Amino acid sequence: MISARIQMNNPLGLHLRPVGVLCTEALNYECKIEIKKDNIVANAKSVLSVLAAGIRYGEEFELICSGSDEKAALDTLKKLFEDS
Repeated sequence: MISARIQMNNPLGLHLRPVGVLCTEALNYECKIEIKKDNIVANAKSVLSVLAAGIRYGEEFELICSGSDEKAALDTLKKLFEDS
């Protein structure tokens, strides 16, 4: 299991369009991918689960990957947030 702390830099927060991109990319990996904010743990392969986490501008969350391709998944998904 590996993880990274990420700050939401998109002024609109984590809304439908970036969540769709995130989930589509996450589905390319076999590992378990979760987003944790406070006490909420969301399945990063589920649009509704990620939207329910309600991540807003300026908030921090943890991206957690666990499985055979965890490093590649974390690197790719982390870059998605850095580029947005």
